[in-house]
Amino acid sequence: MRHSRFWELMAEEFGAAYARSLANGQHLTALGGLTAQAALDAGEQPREVWEALCEQMDVPVERRHGRELPPPRT
Repeated sequence: MRHSRFWELMAEEFGAAYARSLANGQHLTALGGLTAQAALDAGEQPREVWEALCEQMDVPVERRHGRELPPPRT
């Protein structure tokens, strides 16, 4: 997963503003107490950070790969 996809998933799941706040404030047990931002800055893979965040925040499994886009307008 690329960093850009990580941030897309964060915004989809939590909203753009809350995603940044969450990434900087939620300490992730699975990552030794680092925040998501600190883990990314330390070189953790975005997929690992995303999975740890999803697990801790109880994101349903069916939404961990992103929400489905609405059908296109015709």
